[in-house]
Amino acid sequence: MSDTDSSDIPPFPFARTCPFSPPAEYAPLRDEGPMSRVVLQNGKSAWLATRHEHVRTLLSHPATSASRAHPAFPATVANVGAFAQKGFLLSMDSPDHSLHRRMVTSEFTLNRVRRLRPRIQEIVDECVDRILEAGAGGRPVDLVQELSLPVPSLVICELLGVPYETRGTFQKYTEVLLERSSTPEERGAAFGALRTFLGDLVSSKDDAPDDALLSRLAVKYREAGIYDHELLTGFAMLLLLAGHETTANMISLGVAALLREPEKLATITADPSTTPGAVEELLRWFSIVDYPTARVALEDIEVGDVVVRAGEGFIASAAAANHDERVFPDAATLDLGRQTSGHVAFGFGVHACLGQNLARAELEIVYDTLFRRIPGLRLVGPPEDLPFKDATVFGIHRLEVTW
Repeated sequence: MSDTDSSDIPPFPFARTCPFSPPAEYAPLRDEGPMSRVVLQNGKSAWLATRHEHVRTLLSHPATSASRAHPAFPATVANVGAFAQKGFLLSMDSPDHSLHRRMVTSEFTLNRVRRLRPRIQEIVDECVDRILEAGAGGRPVDLVQELSLPVPSLVICELLGVPYETRGTFQKYTEVLLERSSTPEERGAAFGALRTFLGDLVSSKDDAPDDALLSRLAVKYREAGIYDHELLTGFAMLLLLAGHETTANMISLGVAALLREPEKLATITADPSTTPGAVEELLRWFSIVDYPTARVALEDIEVGDVVVRAGEGFIASAAAANHDERVFPDAATLDLGRQTSGHVAFGFGVHACLGQNLARAELEIVYDTLFRRIPGLRLVGPPEDLPFKDATVFGIHRLEVTW
C-alpha cells in the first residue's frame, strides 16, 4: 500500500488513553477482521495485524523484510531509516541477520544470565540501600532515578564495557530518540551524537581491549575475518538502547501496577516462587514495545481472508495480540496466576528480543528485593496521575514512593 487520500482510515500509532490498558482502538479492529488499514504519520498507509494468531504468523513468515531502508517499510517514527545503519540487528534480513545474531547469542543465553544474577542482585541491593537512606523520615523518593534507570544501565554498562559515569550521555540521547514528540531534526542529532559516542568507545576497545562484551565481539569478528568498526558501533548502540530503556520502563510500570493492586502484590511477597510468572503477566499486560514490529511482505501472504501483497508494509501489534481474548481470556485483568505462554511482549520469530533472558532476571530480582526490603512501600499520589511517557517505548517519567 502506498499513498492514500482516504479519510476513513484511522491514523496510527494510536495513543493510550488509559495507562493500564492498550489503545482502545485495537479491540474493535480485532473483531472486525484479521487485518486493518491504518495511515502513518508520513501519509502512507499500511496493514495492521491485531489478532494473536496473525501477529505470530506474520512475524515468523520467511517472506518478509525487517529492513528499515526498504522503501515500503511502514515508518511509525520519523527518521526510521536511521535504524537501518550497520549493526542494527532489528533491521537486518537473512543471511546477514543470522550471521551477526550468532556472533552475540551466546552472551544472552539462560546459562550466561544465570551467572550474572549474583552481580545483578548486588546492584539492586545497593540501589535499595540508597532508596532507604534517601527516603528516611518519610521523604518521597523517585524510583525512576534511584532504581529503574540505575539497575539496567549499570548491568548493560558492565556487560558491554561502557563507563557507567557516561550514563547521563546515553540516557539523554535515548530519551530523545524514543520520545514520539521529538522532531526529525532532534532525533537525527541524537542518533548521530550517540553513534559518535559509541564509535569512540569501540575505538578505545581496539586500543585497549578488556574482558567485556564489546572487546570479546571485536575478537570474534577479527577471527572470522569480518571485523567492521561501523558494524560493531551499530551493535553497541542497539544493545545499549535495548538493554536499559525497555527494562527501566518495565521496572517502573510493574512497581506502579503492583502498588496499585496490593492484594496481588501480596501473592508474590508471600511466595517469591510466583515472581517469574508475575513478570510474564506484567510483560503481557503492559506490552510496552507495541509497534516497532513492522515488516514488508516480499511475496503475497494470506492472512485470514486478506492477502498482503508483495511490496506492502504491515505492522504486527504486540499489545493488540497480547490482549486477544481468544488466547488470553479476560485479557484486561492483571492476573498474576495466568498462563501467559505465547505472549509476544519480546516479539516473535527470528527477530525476537535477544536480551529477554537478561530482562526477565533483572525484573524478578528487582521486584523480589524491593518489596521484601521495603514492605510498606506505597505511591505518593494516585497511580492515574503518574507522568506516563508518550513514547515508542511506553513508560513513566517519574515514580514517587514513600513508606
